[in-house]
Amino acid sequence: METLEATQPVTLTKTDDGTIRIGKTRVSLESVAHHFQMGATAEEIAQKFPALTLAEVYGAVAYFLNNREEVESYLQKQEVESDAVQAEAEAKYQTQTEELRERISARWKNRQSNLKP
Repeated sequence: METLEATQPVTLTKTDDGTIRIGKTRVSLESVAHHFQMGATAEEIAQKFPALTLAEVYGAVAYFLNNREEVESYLQKQEVESDAVQAEAEAKYQTQTEELRERISARWKNRQSNLKP
């Protein structure tokens, strides 16, 4: 009986910011893992991300299943970092909104004072 190669390579690339991308695409491992955890099939995931081939999706899912603990740790780290970035953006937005309101209010008061006889 002839033994066939049972291992298929999965091309994953870690970017400078720590995100794991699939193949030469911008699709992240966490995107595929999220859809898979939500019950999507590999075919549905491939339709959702046309940049990926079906083989790449199956490879990413296989990697996720074979390295579940490591991937779960990575996903948690990504979520913590994402939450921090979101909090920073919301704080910056809040500050900018308050500054804009103050400027508008000052202009309005200045205009009103100039209109008084």
